[in-house]
Amino acid sequence: MSYLSDLNTKQQYKAKVKKTKRLTPANTEEIREIVLEVGSPDFKVKVDQSFGVLVEHDSDFGNEFHHRLYSVADLPETKNGNANITMLVKRCSYVDDFSGELYHGVSSNYLCDRQVGDEITITGPFELPFKVPADKNSNLILIGMGTGIAPFRAFIKHIYSEVGDWKGKIMLFYGAKSGLELLYLNDKDGDLTNYYDEATFEAFSALSPRPHWEDPISLDAAIEERAEEILELLNYSNTYIYIAGYEKVKENLSKAFINIMGSKEKWDNRKAELIAGKKWAEVIY
Repeated sequence: MSYLSDLNTKQQYKAKVKKTKRLTPANTEEIREIVLEVGSPDFKVKVDQSFGVLVEHDSDFGNEFHHRLYSVADLPETKNGNANITMLVKRCSYVDDFSGELYHGVSSNYLCDRQVGDEITITGPFELPFKVPADKNSNLILIGMGTGIAPFRAFIKHIYSEVGDWKGKIMLFYGAKSGLELLYLNDKDGDLTNYYDEATFEAFSALSPRPHWEDPISLDAAIEERAEEILELLNYSNTYIYIAGYEKVKENLSKAFINIMGSKEKWDNRKAELIAGKKWAEVIY
């Protein structure tokens, strides 16, 4: 596993904000879709990669820059020799447990405040822990929460728009606090619904039982509802499971897979096989 501090940030590129759009209503958590134009033909990024954003930041540790990675959220395009890349950004803040002081996320607030035409500094591209399999017969179980939909949106569009003739099964489980925050699977910006007629694709959404509280999103229940299909896929050696999202959901996901497999021992063994075969990967924040 690599850490942010291990990544090469010396190779930097200037990117201009071409588009910034709030995807969620004003009375919900702010999530924006931002399109960047990278002013260098040397910057080339793929759907299963990420890139970094560098923000000048003074901290208690004396760091001059804050570095944050973002997954590619759509198919990268090249126009006039420059790359156009899409990212999802959720405006974040947190309250310190000891002081009670409110802190705002450095990168997320910086990016959400950018306007069209503003210039930012990016790094990369960097490899994500998961890849689009080369074998078109591969099965994918994709589990995303919040902005964790970003890499999987790019995956699905790439598979059906650019790879084509995909034979394996793709199951997307996506969770949000409320239906208003269910990105790319709604009436307003539901471009993933374009693939509902694909025989190999299924999408399932899950919401928080109490969206105004901090209850975990009920992804575990949505997964267990499809237990028979998932168990069948887990019996194949070419099934991959990729997870992107919140740390607090992981425990419930483990319980769901234990229930599906019938015991903790069976799930631990199957998960170990997936990890050993590089067919299990997660990006947790």
